[in-house]
Amino acid sequence: MTFIKFHKDLIVYQKAFSAAMEIFHISKLFPAEEKYSLTDQIRRSSRSVNANITEAWRKRRYEKSFINKLNDADGEAAETQNWLDFAFACKYIDEKTHLDLYKKYDEILSIIVSMTVNSKKWTFSETKGTPPNNSNTQ
Repeated sequence: MTFIKFHKDLIVYQKAFSAAMEIFHISKLFPAEEKYSLTDQIRRSSRSVNANITEAWRKRRYEKSFINKLNDADGEAAETQNWLDFAFACKYIDEKTHLDLYKKYDEILSIIVSMTVNSKKWTFSETKGTPPNNSNTQ
C-alpha cells in the first residue's frame, strides 16, 4: 500500500480521468447538432467528477466539506451515466461502448460511496490537525 499525497494518486481520480478522456474522444463523433446539448453535457459531467474529487481531497481537513464534494462527484458520475444512456438510445455509441463506460462509472461510484461512508479514514478529523494515515489505494 502506498501513501496518498496528492489527489492524482487516488485510483478513483485516475479511473474517472481515464473515463472522461474516453468520453471526450467518443463524443467527437457525435453529430454537430448535439454540440451544445448532449456533447457539452456529457463532457461537463464526466469532467466534473474529477473536479469534485480534487476539491474533496483539498477539503479533507473538514469532514463535512469532504463528504459534500464527494456527494457532488457521485451526482456527476450518475449524471454521466444518464447521458451515456441517451447517447446509446440515439445510436451515437454502440452497445459495447455503452456497457463498458457504464460499468466504469459504476466502479467509480462504488469507490466514491466507500470513501464517503469511510470518510474518517480520509479526513484530518480523527487526529485533530494531523494528516490522516491513509495508506488506502482508492
